[in-house]
Amino acid sequence: MASKKLIADKVTIIGAGLVGSTTAYALMNAGAASEIALIDLNESRLMGEVMDLNHGIFFVPPVRIKAGTYDDCADSSVVVITAGVSQKPGETRIDLLKRNVNVFKAIVPKIVEHNKECTILVVTNPVDILTYVTLKISGLPSNRVIGSGTLLDSARFRFLLSEHCNIASQNVHAYIIGEHGDTEVAAWSVSNIAGIPFEDYCLNCGKDCGNTNKERIFEEVKNAAYKIIEGKGSTYYAVGLAVRRIIEAILRDENVVLPVSSLMQGHYGVFDVCVSLPSLINSDGLVKILELPLNDSEREGFKHSAATLRDILTEIGF
Repeated sequence: MASKKLIADKVTIIGAGLVGSTTAYALMNAGAASEIALIDLNESRLMGEVMDLNHGIFFVPPVRIKAGTYDDCADSSVVVITAGVSQKPGETRIDLLKRNVNVFKAIVPKIVEHNKECTILVVTNPVDILTYVTLKISGLPSNRVIGSGTLLDSARFRFLLSEHCNIASQNVHAYIIGEHGDTEVAAWSVSNIAGIPFEDYCLNCGKDCGNTNKERIFEEVKNAAYKIIEGKGSTYYAVGLAVRRIIEAILRDENVVLPVSSLMQGHYGVFDVCVSLPSLINSDGLVKILELPLNDSEREGFKHSAATLRDILTEIGF
């Protein structure tokens, strides 16, 4: 099916659960999209979310929000996938992943049937695995399939560093790279505050910034989602804002650098797996992956993270 002419700032979100609906809410508040279509198998949930969002239109910049179908993918610049299945009692992580792969095998062909020019943004976890699966199923060029990756992890990292150093997070520049998950890597060696390398800033900070504190901060970043889920059941506010930020970068052709998940093609010697590195994002999707001047330990950590994900992909037949 031939694509309709793309609406420059139309977004279709597949999955109207907490993450999908919160992403729509974040988009409408920011005035980032002129039209937002939500798709979900649970029609009652879908209609409830769309009605609730529409009742707030009076308070935000003009936007059309609708309960959509896959036809809405045809003229969307960005299609976001937040849909997935929940883990059953006693179910292994691999079994859950296989079921989510089957969900994606149903979703992704419907997207590309209607639109081969959009950028697909994968949010469902495990996001790196499912980004790779989406890329392979869709047949789209690698710049058009992006995962939300470690953008949220990097935001958590910057927040904790800003709290520790008592400085606004906007002045903290730091990245989490690799997997969005247990093998992620903190790129300490390239972290800086207002252009001052973190290690140098610490000398004049007046606080204890030794290895113990660095390890504590990183563990808090890595385990943040577990703690939030323990407290309230799921994460969605910060995720929705992170997804909105990626969408804005695409719709507004921003040429901004964000740490998102995409296909590695030799970066640090890593091939054929999707993981996160800081990447240049604009209306063409992901246009360039940046290689940071990492130290040896960080490089090895990144390679280990990628190898772990490659093993999982092999186990599920990819």
